[in-house]
Amino acid sequence: MKKNILISGGSGFIGKHLTDLLIEKGFSVSILSRSDKKNTTDISYFKWDVFNQTIDEASVLNADYIIHLAGENIAEKRWTVKRKLAIIDSREKSTQLIYSVLKKNNKKLDAFISASAVGIYGAVNGEEICTEDTPLAHDFLGATCQKWENAIDFIENLHIRTVKIRTGLVLGKNDGFLKKLIPVFKYRLGSVLGSGKQYMPWIHVDDLCHVYLEAVVNEKMNGPYNAAVTDNTNNIIFSKTLARVLGYSIWLPNIPEFLLKFVLGEMSKIVLYGRRVSSEKLEKLGFQFKYKNLDEALKNCLIK
Repeated sequence: MKKNILISGGSGFIGKHLTDLLIEKGFSVSILSRSDKKNTTDISYFKWDVFNQTIDEASVLNADYIIHLAGENIAEKRWTVKRKLAIIDSREKSTQLIYSVLKKNNKKLDAFISASAVGIYGAVNGEEICTEDTPLAHDFLGATCQKWENAIDFIENLHIRTVKIRTGLVLGKNDGFLKKLIPVFKYRLGSVLGSGKQYMPWIHVDDLCHVYLEAVVNEKMNGPYNAAVTDNTNNIIFSKTLARVLGYSIWLPNIPEFLLKFVLGEMSKIVLYGRRVSSEKLEKLGFQFKYKNLDEALKNCLIK
């Protein structure tokens, strides 16, 4: 009998890719959705509403694994007080809602696997390479990720194997991080942001989906793992590489930091600051990245 994997955020960029991979690997997939959707041959849909704290409990009770991807996009809107609260609540309260069903029904899972982010190490520039043991930050990004992961710990306390995937910038075709960049760079208007020295830990969406698959099948995986290629990619390198892949050299001057702060407000931190991270813990398990070269990853993302 097929193992059933319930995915929250399954309709998003990563969720769609992951759903395809899991079905290909022989799993049964269920998706939590905010709207009514009809089941297909391969996917069952269940309704939930994080704001009102309602969920079709059958979704959780029928699951062998849960992969928790749900959360408001941190780069979608300016960080007003209201927006910040929505970003935190979408992660913390959604996890608490799933936890409440697990606890109430004494439901045991084979594993609970959740997204997190390398932002847990903070919006900081510097040469230190962050491992999973690096002290966590207390700025907005760091605090948001910590609240997210703290909510996951309650599920671990139910004696369920939990895995936290601290994700970097996700590269994929026509979506994700590149969706806003590609149109600008295609018109040869791309440029370096601020000093350009901020690091940009990245991962191709195909590799990220295989990290989640590894977390499902590998019972040794437990706790946090950095999911980003260990390299020295900063904004200068990334911008120049993307321009080169598109067939030109950057000719515009760097976009000044003050201008980005004016346009984006506090949200400018996600483009002006970035830390290096190590994926050594993940690779010691035997995980191999398909895309470790930025040129190759970007070329793949630009294939029509």
